[in-house]
Amino acid sequence: MTTSLIAMGVAAFMVINLVVGLAALSLLFGTFETLFGKPKLSLLRSSQSGNIFAFGLKWNSAKEPASLDTVRLRLFNPFGTPTQVEVSKPFGPRSSSFGAEVDMGPGFIELLGAKGFDHATIQIEICSSKDGVVFQFDMKGPKFKKLVFDANQTVAEFVSQNGLDVQKESRPPIDIPSRSFIADTVPGRGPQLKISTNPTFAGEFSSSAGAGVAAAAGPAVANFAVAKVWIEPGCIVCNACEDIYKDVFEVKADTCLIRPNAPLDDGLRIQEAAEACPVEVIKFTKAG
Repeated sequence: MTTSLIAMGVAAFMVINLVVGLAALSLLFGTFETLFGKPKLSLLRSSQSGNIFAFGLKWNSAKEPASLDTVRLRLFNPFGTPTQVEVSKPFGPRSSSFGAEVDMGPGFIELLGAKGFDHATIQIEICSSKDGVVFQFDMKGPKFKKLVFDANQTVAEFVSQNGLDVQKESRPPIDIPSRSFIADTVPGRGPQLKISTNPTFAGEFSSSAGAGVAAAAGPAVANFAVAKVWIEPGCIVCNACEDIYKDVFEVKADTCLIRPNAPLDDGLRIQEAAEACPVEVIKFTKAG
């Protein structure tokens, strides 16, 4: 009798240990899945400036099969202006982890330049128009802007590092106003202003460039003095103004400032900086 009771006790103990062990193992796998199994979004550095949103997405396509083909950005900005912006663009379908550059259009600049952005929330959705699958990522405005502008890894590097495929969307032609002297992208520097004060193109405006260049540039425009220049809220720290006239403009981590005792006698360069600003926050008044 005693032997039977002991055997039953040992068996019960083993069963309890087995149940507890299975429960612990299940919890461990659940924790692992929560930490490492979720889709992961990386914001990357675009190879082009302007409206391009570069990102990489890694997910378990075997567990969650989908043909992803749309990226959607939503701005929720209850304390600023505008209060809400949504930008959605399609890209070539992807059925496994990938990296992509997508031209989001002018709405992307509007989103980044919204007043009150630091108190806003950004929602990023990578979704499938066919399967109804949506991967959603939420973050605060300052974090999103920092990740976008501080991104060091390119799409190509992300793809190479993870052995993935790349999807690069072509950009539509840009309609450039005739008053702006925007040149083609300069390797390593992005779009540059084709003006005589830009060292990159100084040779084209020298006397040796010939009459043809001067004629193409049109009649000379008289310079003017500026009474006041200032930066309105919404700067996206793109560095365009400082590249044009660093004696006047100083780009900081989160905005642009007018330098103390900035020279205001070269109105044409200040005007060029204002025209080059993608969010149009540089304002000035002419003297007199």
